[in-house]
Amino acid sequence: MGTYIIRRIFISIPLLLAMTFVTFMVMQLAPGNYFDTLRMNPQISEETIEKYEAKYHLDQPAIIQYGYWLKNLLRFDLGYSFATMSPVTEVIKKRLFNTFILSLAAMLFTWLIAIPLGIYCAVQQNRLSDRFFAGVSFIGISIPNFFFALLLLYLASLSGILPLGGMYSANYEALSGVAKFFDLLRHLIIPTLVIGAGALAGLQRIMRGNMLEVLRAQYITTARAKGLSERRVIYVHALRNAVNPMITIFGYSLSGLLSGAALTEIITGWPGLGSIMLQAVRSQDLFLVMGSMLMGGLLLVAGNLVADILLAWSDPRIQYK
Repeated sequence: MGTYIIRRIFISIPLLLAMTFVTFMVMQLAPGNYFDTLRMNPQISEETIEKYEAKYHLDQPAIIQYGYWLKNLLRFDLGYSFATMSPVTEVIKKRLFNTFILSLAAMLFTWLIAIPLGIYCAVQQNRLSDRFFAGVSFIGISIPNFFFALLLLYLASLSGILPLGGMYSANYEALSGVAKFFDLLRHLIIPTLVIGAGALAGLQRIMRGNMLEVLRAQYITTARAKGLSERRVIYVHALRNAVNPMITIFGYSLSGLLSGAALTEIITGWPGLGSIMLQAVRSQDLFLVMGSMLMGGLLLVAGNLVADILLAWSDPRIQYK
């Protein structure tokens, strides 16, 4: 397994290079750049703009600019964000924790409900409860995230129970430690529900289908014929094989920690990477876009690797060489 992990890491390097190269060139194809906005400011001289362009090699051809970016990347320098007037590393560091909290809450909400609910629906196949949750799942899959977010915000404005956006209340710093935790928890409810609703509905249906397929297998019939309890048949023999495809999906979901919450962050005012990424693209903040894309690529590679490791751990039949 150790050799396999090292080989996967080396294979991922050219993939990440190709991803960053394509992203860099696409950003260069867009007309204009961030300094065109500065040129419209009469308080900023042309000499100042030329000085910044020369300092960050933005007056060079695109391929040379990319070479300088790679050179700085080897020193763990992601460049400078002109829109926020701070290093890209600092911007990502500040926003990444906020996005991680939201994404972790959404993942826990989704997976801790989807797996048991999928098992329950498979066991109760074609009964009233199964049909009810099937209808709820189809509604959850059909509702767009942005509409669901606006709907929840509207209901929150009518009830006044939940905050309408942001991550903290105005008096957050004056609260005690326990009060700060519950204040953060209240702000997490709406964005967590928005992100988790569609994913929960889809995962529940997938888990139900996997469980039904396994329950029809011959070894399950044999286990029942031996007199094993239905609980043992379902949760020991069937679940272990039905959950394997879900582990692969879980690995892919890790790569969505940054991108999956972007739209929800923007609508609910959550100060994460999603909103800053949108600002970076709109303002053509080249280095901030590159840093965010690199982070997403790393999470994609890491998610696939974690999924493979978990599969090998859960199923002894799977071996990597």
